[in-house]
Amino acid sequence: MRITVERPTPGDLKRLGVEEWGTWGREPGTFDWSYDSPETCYILEGRARVETPAGSVEFGKGDLVRFPRGLSCTWTVIEGIRKKFSFQ
Repeated sequence: MRITVERPTPGDLKRLGVEEWGTWGREPGTFDWSYDSPETCYILEGRARVETPAGSVEFGKGDLVRFPRGLSCTWTVIEGIRKKFSFQ
């Protein structure tokens, strides 16, 4: 199970309908999370690192991040984060 991180263009964001997605935020800290469905999120501000059995992935403002269904991980929010998200 792999987390992917990419830098989308404004056209990519429009095509995905990011403006219509929900918004979520969290202050710095650490928590465990499991994904029952795939999630795509666009980071509006902040920075986080996600630890998985396969290694860690760090992302921040301007990144589009995809999490696969079935992933169990540990989030470390380094700088208060705010993101738009969509579960598919």
